[in-house]
Amino acid sequence: MHFLELVRRGYTGETVSKNDWDMDNIVMNVIDVVEDFELEREDDALLLHDRDMARAYFDAGVELLFRAGVYNQSTGRVIRFTKEEILEAAAAMPKSVTVGRGEDTYTFVPRSPDSTVLPGVVAGNPGCPMTEELFQKTVTSWAKEPVVDMVTCGSIVEVDGYDVVRASPSEVIALRRELKYLNEICAKVGRPGIGRLAAESSVSEIGDLAAMAPGGFQPGDAHLIALNNELIINNDNLIRVANAMDTPVLNASLACVMVGGLAGGAAGAAVCMIASLLADSLIGRADYHLCHPIHIKHIATSTPECMWLSSTVCQAFDAAAPAVIVCDIYPKSGAGTKELLYEVAANALAITVSGGHLEGVGSCDGLKPNCSGLEARLMGEVGKAAAAQGLTRAEAEPIIRTLSGKYAHIFASGNEGLSFDEVYGEDGEPREFWLSMYREVCEELRALGIRL
Repeated sequence: MHFLELVRRGYTGETVSKNDWDMDNIVMNVIDVVEDFELEREDDALLLHDRDMARAYFDAGVELLFRAGVYNQSTGRVIRFTKEEILEAAAAMPKSVTVGRGEDTYTFVPRSPDSTVLPGVVAGNPGCPMTEELFQKTVTSWAKEPVVDMVTCGSIVEVDGYDVVRASPSEVIALRRELKYLNEICAKVGRPGIGRLAAESSVSEIGDLAAMAPGGFQPGDAHLIALNNELIINNDNLIRVANAMDTPVLNASLACVMVGGLAGGAAGAAVCMIASLLADSLIGRADYHLCHPIHIKHIATSTPECMWLSSTVCQAFDAAAPAVIVCDIYPKSGAGTKELLYEVAANALAITVSGGHLEGVGSCDGLKPNCSGLEARLMGEVGKAAAAQGLTRAEAEPIIRTLSGKYAHIFASGNEGLSFDEVYGEDGEPREFWLSMYREVCEELRALGIRL
């Protein structure tokens, strides 16, 4: 379908208010679809194990998108699709996505649950607020990790001491600085062609447009085409789609469905996440998908409900429409804490054995720059080790449950951890206490059966 046909529907569809959209199109439709397909998360389940149920979740996602449509908040109108259009877009999703250039290229392929195909590793903390200095230090810390296949970054929120303001000249400058630093850092660590998920300092479409200037996006880089909660798009993101047309820049869909929000509990949120990624296949022209569930109370993706949701979404697409699914890891804990490492290991394991690729780490919920490359190293090592040894969901779930017990207390108390400069030294390497924690957790993981 022509992209401008979808844009046109955003100007000709029925008019609804935002409140009516939330209640009538999302809440009521999710309740009905979950009931019609008899869906529920089993008590305390961390992973999905049933392929027929995975297919049912996919079919429910199709049904939800068909009934609800997508709301263009810029026009106040509903964009509707037929089931045939939805399924056609799902079937047409790329079966491989190559990022980067030259010797640094990496190809993502759809993965299946219990697969020995190694997951791709995207390192970074998209959206985390950063100064220019901290941006450079943190990106360097994960870009140089050999286990990393693609890099991303936080958002520069001030330039030369001036706050970055949305859709203003400062946003353009911040975006240009972001790409400049990424170019310099990746070359410095010996990976000049590594793929980047970039334009993270771009809040509006203006920054995304600026990224197309010389020195900005390169072939094999990607940018985000996000849906707002729930099943909402705006003209800013539609312009991002148009901006990338006829260029080698990849579109990464992003949905951050709230578990416990408008879509209800984990089962309804999983259906809404599938519908959202399908919508971004259509309207966002997605090359690959980013699955980022958010727990309404705890935020973190390492909660049992969010891990189960990611597991279900990965398996739903594998059962019905294989595509590249990358799952975000945003733990509650910050750097310099063992709990962070336990969260990362559990979350990475759940995603890997369910058929997903890995992105992170958005430590400290991605809200503070209390992060480092060391936890990104652990994320990649756990995922690739689990796949290489052929770890199954049945074998992984008890390990994930044990790890979950080691950090469950932080959801009530919080665990911000330490800033980057407190866990990494002036030499750009982890401080000894942080490296010792990492080594101790690695030994615990080996004892649990992960062959790191």
